[in-house]
Amino acid sequence: MSEVVSARAASASATREAIGRAARRLFNRQGYAATSVRQIAAEAGADPALVIRYFGSKERLFLETMPVEGRFDHVTHGPLEGLGRRLVTSLLTEAPELTFSIWRSMLRASDSDLVRERLVTAMEQMFIVPLAPRLVGPHAELRARLVAAQISGLLDAVAVLGDARITEASLDQLVVLYGDSIQTLVDPPIDPTLDEQN
Repeated sequence: MSEVVSARAASASATREAIGRAARRLFNRQGYAATSVRQIAAEAGADPALVIRYFGSKERLFLETMPVEGRFDHVTHGPLEGLGRRLVTSLLTEAPELTFSIWRSMLRASDSDLVRERLVTAMEQMFIVPLAPRLVGPHAELRARLVAAQISGLLDAVAVLGDARITEASLDQLVVLYGDSIQTLVDPPIDPTLDEQN
């Protein structure tokens, strides 16, 4: 009896993994809205009912198979000195196509409340949580949020809009120019009037 149960569990696990792989491929290829549960099931060679059984909904399947958290942990948990340049370097050189694909998919699906909340939470976890407590000077949390905004802005320009003047620029140019602009938020502000504002 236990062997039968184990075999069923193994089969269920294999089917769930196949559905996850199929969903990831389709979401990356055609986006969230254009991908149906039936397409995912067909790609995985599974019954559409199993997609819902194992994942609950298309939204939850999307969120599970398109992870964004942790992408910049090795940078945001490191030294603050030079962090801006390291963030830009990481974004543009460490599996950039995967990052861009996930970002595009998340944005296209952001009309879903669950996906939008996950995206907001992911940005919080990637930037605000590790940076805000460590930034010196006034408005640390706001500055951490603006770092997140700058990274999302660069992602939009490259991955979504495909701005040719940016995508055709050299890596060195982008790292120095954009990285140093981010660094101005990381370093303590030198404007004394900021200390006087709430």
